[in-house]
Amino acid sequence: MRTGMRTRTFVITGLLVALLVAGFGSYYASSHPDGLQYVADRTGFGDSAKDSPTSDSPFANYDTAGVDDERLGGGLAGVIGVLLTLVIAGGVAYAVRRRTPAEAEH
Repeated sequence: MRTGMRTRTFVITGLLVALLVAGFGSYYASSHPDGLQYVADRTGFGDSAKDSPTSDSPFANYDTAGVDDERLGGGLAGVIGVLLTLVIAGGVAYAVRRRTPAEAEH
């Protein structure tokens, strides 16, 4: 029981740290978050880049569509990204987990 509690505490602490970094750390992030685009612009070939097929998605360019404040939109995109990653990874882990014979019968 004690090991389970330590694991739960570790996971919850890790999730909270990830959400804090994504939500509040992004407020202090560089104004040039995409290093490749920044270098391309500085070296003169940034204008030849084509838009990604997902450039009109709700979280394109480290921002949140519909949120006017750039820093708030970036933080919200980061928090939602962390949560989506957690849900997807948790779903995959649940799908491929080992089952005991009793669980496999149901």
